[in-house]
Amino acid sequence: MKRSLSVDLSGKTAVVTGGGGVLGGEMAKALAGAGASLAILNRRLEKSESMAAAIRDAGGSALGLSCDVLDVSNLESALTTIEAEFGPIDVLVNAAGGNHPKGTASLEQYDPKADVPEGATNFYDLDKEAVGSVFDLNFFGTFTACQVLTRSMVERGEGVVINISSAAAPKPLTKVAGYSAAKAAVENFTRWLATHLAPSGVRVNAITPGFFLTEQNRTLLTNEDGTPTERGQKIVSNTPMGRLGSPDELNGALLWLVSDDASFVTGAVIDVDGGFSAFSGV
Repeated sequence: MKRSLSVDLSGKTAVVTGGGGVLGGEMAKALAGAGASLAILNRRLEKSESMAAAIRDAGGSALGLSCDVLDVSNLESALTTIEAEFGPIDVLVNAAGGNHPKGTASLEQYDPKADVPEGATNFYDLDKEAVGSVFDLNFFGTFTACQVLTRSMVERGEGVVINISSAAAPKPLTKVAGYSAAKAAVENFTRWLATHLAPSGVRVNAITPGFFLTEQNRTLLTNEDGTPTERGQKIVSNTPMGRLGSPDELNGALLWLVSDDASFVTGAVIDVDGGFSAFSGV
């Protein structure tokens, strides 16, 4: 699909946590395409280096680093490397996140009086440690990255933070209790931090993606032949535009939010979901 939004980020330094993933990587490439120098942070070094290499092959400037967004010393080390290579950070995109199978119920609803398939799991079967790890990665990964990587923005009086929420935040999705709660916390924190940092000139917003095929949800949403699973079809049926999104369809909102054209926009949460959040189901 052809994109026409033009934003000039030449001379800017952008960091994308979780930049080795499908959505994080697409956003990193969009920022690099607009002229920014990119630092790709991922727990697995090979993923961040692979994405950085793809950006460089396309003519951009990028550095891939291994970093655990829950580890302050990791983040501080990454910050030192980024500033030495590219200079101070201008844009931070917090795309690191994910779910855990033991923090997910297999049943959408639970009625103890109903016949329950053997092996099915409900709320009472969820593993507290797994749910905690999901909350840590999605919320505290965003919180900690903001705390470490935005200090120079505040000192300079300029910068943009983009947090990545989920369609599970405003309307919790069945089965994924921990993930939904964590992303709801990300949205609330986005508004809180936007208010807190507003006097400094740093803007903080969030993008709430709808449903896009990624490595994490591909088997959940599609069969081996590419047709939608039962859950995938339910999602499409509740998306007014009648389809899943293409990862590059996040780029318009991203580039607008990081541009000077959005200079008076902070504390906003932008849905990019084909209308999913607007549809009541009837």
